[in-house]
Amino acid sequence: TSLSNASAMLLNIRLFARAKDLAGAETISVEVPDNSTVSVLRSALREQFPALDPLISSLHVAIGTDYADDTASLNISQSISCFPPVSGG
Repeated sequence: TSLSNASAMLLNIRLFARAKDLAGAETISVEVPDNSTVSVLRSALREQFPALDPLISSLHVAIGTDYADDTASLNISQSISCFPPVSGG
């Protein structure tokens, strides 16, 4: 079996609320393999930004203006944002 030459893409992710506080930045750059999904992004966030770990599993990921599930595909031209769950009343 031959291994394909996997290349990576650098995604700029906007963070909001607690996620922004934990990362210490409003925008972060996350490296993921080409043809990644939101699920792969979560793993990359956990590895590259360990401070976000408490929020990773519950983060809402939006692509453009729509929330995306873990199977959604990502590409470099998309606007990607992460929101922690909102609580309050």
